[in-house]
Amino acid sequence: MNTFFTFVYRGRVGLLLLGLLYAGLGCVDAQRAPKSAATSQKGAFYTGKYPNLLRKAGYSQTAIDQKISQTYQALFEGPNRIYFEVGDSMAYVSDLKNHDARTEGLSYGMMVAVQLNKKAVFDRIWRWSKKYLQHQEGPLAGYFAWSVNPATLKRNSEGPASDGELHFVTSLLFASNRWGNNTGINYYQEARRILDAMWKKDGTGDVFNLINTQHKQISFVPVGDMYNWTDPSYHVPAFLEVWAAYAKDGHEPFYKACADTSRAFLHRACSAATGLNYDYTEFSGKPHATKWAPPAFRYDSWRVPMNIAMDYVWFGQDKAWQQQYARRLQGFLRGKGLNTFEDQFNVDGSRPDFILPAGNVKKLRHSLGLVATSASASLMGQDPKLDFVHALWDAKLAPYEDAYFDPYYDGLLYLFSLLHLSGKYQAIKPG
Repeated sequence: MNTFFTFVYRGRVGLLLLGLLYAGLGCVDAQRAPKSAATSQKGAFYTGKYPNLLRKAGYSQTAIDQKISQTYQALFEGPNRIYFEVGDSMAYVSDLKNHDARTEGLSYGMMVAVQLNKKAVFDRIWRWSKKYLQHQEGPLAGYFAWSVNPATLKRNSEGPASDGELHFVTSLLFASNRWGNNTGINYYQEARRILDAMWKKDGTGDVFNLINTQHKQISFVPVGDMYNWTDPSYHVPAFLEVWAAYAKDGHEPFYKACADTSRAFLHRACSAATGLNYDYTEFSGKPHATKWAPPAFRYDSWRVPMNIAMDYVWFGQDKAWQQQYARRLQGFLRGKGLNTFEDQFNVDGSRPDFILPAGNVKKLRHSLGLVATSASASLMGQDPKLDFVHALWDAKLAPYEDAYFDPYYDGLLYLFSLLHLSGKYQAIKPG
């Protein structure tokens, strides 16, 4: 049966229609980044020592804690909040400008909650996500419909986006480690439900593993042809290392191999001159053309420096290249003006002819989300004056002069970067 998924572009634009043949939808060898024996055991995952770059930049711990608290309050409790409670036990996170709730934001909300030890918020978001988005039967069982209208509860797509499941599993494993599994939700069992279902996807109904098992790389969408290409911002090697440590599903060597492969992939995907990457690529790192935008560094790509910085801090297995990457990326952005660099580029650093809208707004701007993630790259030690960190500290989670405001994507990346830079975004261990 031919089924059309209404596909909402991941990078914050409106609804686009892609034809997927869900029930009947019909290379490059993966490389591994070399491990360094000298650094492999020095990451914060092993030492428990997470750098607080905001303190190093001269800000008091009281001021840091206050900024994080105020940002959380703005996003989860304030008048421009993105978090909405439903009844006595559920809640969702909404991309307000696109009028939907998506697995990206829901799983981000859960990660914020587990990092800040807000169990009730975590549990509410998980219950809502499980009830309204998780497939309970059929070829997609265990996966999540990635976008739903929270007002009507009508799904905009039945299909999953692989980064949603990636963050769901990781946040559930952290919740299991932090709160145990005997307080109303068995977080470990829920994480295993997703992983065990993933390993049963063998192409039946044209539904596959979240990770392309041949290339050992996360897929853009584990359905149809989109299983055969990727999104560099979905490559979070630190999370795959966490799966290897805590999933205990018998696939630990595979997850570790995938983490290594992601590190090697990022070498290929990030420009040697600018550090920029395309939003969507082949497994080789070459650009993958889509129907909705020409290849370029756009909204999805903003997350890449934050993901690389997380891997640098937590596991430290690719430090030399990661430091070089941070130097290139921040050097490029600094050259465009620390307080003025725009948010979309061709990977050679030039301005793209096509500007991808954010919601209904088509405009290049100095976006808070990219200000935040480029500041997180300072964790890799290539920002000696910490000018990116100071720029983030001075940035405001507030409307621009033209009244554009995105507390969802800009706001969540801002909060994540504050947590990373303060040492509060951690690989949560049992006990």
